[in-house]
Amino acid sequence: MNHVPHAQEVSLPVVPSSRRPALRPLVAIATLSALLVAACGGAAASPSASDLPSPAVEPVPLTVGLGYIPSVQFAQFYLAQQAGYYADAGLDVTLENKIDPDLITLLGQGAVDIGSGDGTSVIPAVSQGIPVVYTATLYGTFPAIVVADATSGIRTAADLKGKTIGIPGQYGTSWIQLQALLQSAGLTTDDVKIQLFPDYGQTAALQQGAVDAATGFANNEPIVLKRAGVDPVVLGIDDSIALPGPGLVTGTATLASKRDALAAFTAATLRAMEEISADPQKGLDATFASVPDLATDPALQREILDATIATWKNPRTGGSLGSIDRAGWQESLDFMSGLGLVPNAITVDQLVDESLLP
Repeated sequence: MNHVPHAQEVSLPVVPSSRRPALRPLVAIATLSALLVAACGGAAASPSASDLPSPAVEPVPLTVGLGYIPSVQFAQFYLAQQAGYYADAGLDVTLENKIDPDLITLLGQGAVDIGSGDGTSVIPAVSQGIPVVYTATLYGTFPAIVVADATSGIRTAADLKGKTIGIPGQYGTSWIQLQALLQSAGLTTDDVKIQLFPDYGQTAALQQGAVDAATGFANNEPIVLKRAGVDPVVLGIDDSIALPGPGLVTGTATLASKRDALAAFTAATLRAMEEISADPQKGLDATFASVPDLATDPALQREILDATIATWKNPRTGGSLGSIDRAGWQESLDFMSGLGLVPNAITVDQLVDESLLP
């Protein structure tokens, strides 16, 4: 998911001879020892296996898929890579940007090892036979929202009745969130007017008064509107349905073949999240080092990062980063089944796997 307008087996390679530790010093020592023993009238003992240097172990390569646009919302990945947490864990991590639907497919194929994917994308994907599984929560609070101008009089989901709502399309996380929000007030999409903005111009339309409300994300649209002089009213759904936010997703075959590497990656990423939660400047610095263009407006990026950090913990799971709310997943599965988005029956056990969590 992007919060800006947008939806193998492990084998340790044989170390080339040019990279193996040189044995010449050891030979020299052994020769010197033989001479000394011979001088004393004894025979030289051969060096044991424990005396020989161990061959170097190559790091395990991992390809990690993030959202389509490089963003400060991925600060934990940038920090973990730059601070050496991945390298220290024996990993060679490559970060790539992919759109969410493509990423879910690539994860299922094993073309990408692990990535940040929407929980609401995992459910229909698994139902359709795509072999992926959700292994750690990144957004404990569901980030998709509906936002309105305070001058509209909209304060609750019930106030949306009869209003015009801008949305990129009738698909994806925002569409699911909108239906959940309306349902919480006893409404359906038939009770509102839907206006599509395939170019993601719904926020601009809201500023111009062309729509009464618009879909968006908690760490983007409210910030944009405030900067434009609009007092935003934010409507979320966590109090009604605990939809699963974006988290770490991997393919089931990759999980089986690279379990230790994925567990090490997860621990390093969560460590970076903890550090950024305590000191957001670390996240900013890492982001600017990875995406220098974002440093042109550090105040804006700090606002986005602060709003992102606020969504990381899930009060339903005791606030621990990464933890998976199984009860929430069941609620979401039931809700999305009711929307016709789960064509084949599945269980929560097929959707989530906590075995990679520290």
